[in-house]
Amino acid sequence: MHTQWPGEGEPGDPVFDQFFASQVPSIENFTLQQTLNRDAILALLEKTGPAILLTHSQSGAFGWPVADARADLVKALVAVEPNGPPFFNVENVPGPERFRDASGQARPWGITAAPLTYDPAVSAASDIAIVRQGEPEGADLARCWEQRPPARQLPRLQGIPILILTAEASYHAPYDHCTVKYLEQAGVHPTWIRLAEMGIRGNGHMMMLEKNNREIAQVMAQWLQKKLPTEPKRAR
Repeated sequence: MHTQWPGEGEPGDPVFDQFFASQVPSIENFTLQQTLNRDAILALLEKTGPAILLTHSQSGAFGWPVADARADLVKALVAVEPNGPPFFNVENVPGPERFRDASGQARPWGITAAPLTYDPAVSAASDIAIVRQGEPEGADLARCWEQRPPARQLPRLQGIPILILTAEASYHAPYDHCTVKYLEQAGVHPTWIRLAEMGIRGNGHMMMLEKNNREIAQVMAQWLQKKLPTEPKRAR
């Protein structure tokens, strides 16, 4: 179903080579990576003032702790296929199983490896009791991990407009619903837009680089216009 990539997707194709040249190593310790980026983004926002925070993929795990620490500095959070799903990475395996949890919790705080503020409070990530869905919600979907009821809340994220965006042909398509379900259970109510349901088909995970990227950007812009109406200009 992946039809929007602007090239052959193979080494030697100019588009692929330019994309590949843009990729750089990351910090191996994912918790440290999130903590450093959280603090750097907060330092920037303290200088610039409140802003819309746009994250994608790996950086999706940076947005949540930023908003958790300083909700007053985040006007809205647009999370394009944010790092997930909750707790465990998903491995693709042959059918009929199809999806399997990777070993070890990549995101022990649910949607992050870095600490978040829960209510009732927790002293460690291990205090968050979790349970896995017995059956997937569809043949092409992974089973989700959720909190064992009663679910602890994420109060500092609850007042922020949040958009989660998922493409049709991305490896995120089988499990982004788990991130949405986890947030809902924690009292956070994001808008979830699946591009295929809007007639925007054929995109993969790197949708910002694909042929119809302006159409996708317009979807995000329209959502922001609804959530953050333009303030009237003041007379000079």
